[in-house]
Amino acid sequence: MTTAAGRVLAVLSAFGPRHRSLTLSDIARRAGLTLPTAHRLAGELVSWGGLERDPAGRYSVGLRLLELAALAPRGLQLREAAFPFLDDLHSLTRGNVHLAVRDGREVVYVETLRARAAATNSRVGDRWPMHATGTGLVLLAHAEPAFQAEVLRSPLERFTRYTITDPGELRRQLAFIRQSGVAVARGTITPDDLVVAAPVRDPSGRVAAAISVVVQVAGARPRELARLLTATSRSLSKRLASGPARVMASSGARQAGWAAPAACAADR
Repeated sequence: MTTAAGRVLAVLSAFGPRHRSLTLSDIARRAGLTLPTAHRLAGELVSWGGLERDPAGRYSVGLRLLELAALAPRGLQLREAAFPFLDDLHSLTRGNVHLAVRDGREVVYVETLRARAAATNSRVGDRWPMHATGTGLVLLAHAEPAFQAEVLRSPLERFTRYTITDPGELRRQLAFIRQSGVAVARGTITPDDLVVAAPVRDPSGRVAAAISVVVQVAGARPRELARLLTATSRSLSKRLASGPARVMASSGARQAGWAAPAACAADR
């Protein structure tokens, strides 16, 4: 990064779902900056509130960024409209529930509801490669062909033995998702989990987001989960198309008439 703004952005970009707390040396290395430059920029960001520094000298993202993120219309408006539907999904399935949007080649969670006994946290702002998550697979399946080709040409990171890393296999999976309307994947990030995801369409009919439920593989009922996710995604898409009308908490998942299994969820 050659500009002052670029260097600040590089410092902030050093943080991520797997790098929530960093030393100054970590920041310098991940941002590609010298240690003195990283020290100066981190200090300025702490003073502004963009970063926080704990007694041990480690840095994490500050509340000022959370305040700014809440102003993002794409995430905030979508979260407000979707929350009653997500809450129903969470209550019925007892699994981890995600609402995600595409950002570059990654999927970003703009809302998460976590199962009580989940082994791993999902948090708002977490981002993952699209090929490795249920929501990401849905968004990738409905992306423009040129973007799909770009992703298929890029390295596909492996998280577990179930993660799809072969471009041909991924291409076939995307075609099946478009045909079936849902993505069903097992253990792509955590081996014992099963995820079912479905698209959410904006008023123009374009797939703008995806919702997912993650439950433990043992005792999971993917067909019933797929039916539930499909009904919920349709209801949420209709809600988005209706404009600012009031969202009823009983719409969506409860209309699908599905009873939850006892299994709970870990992430993704």
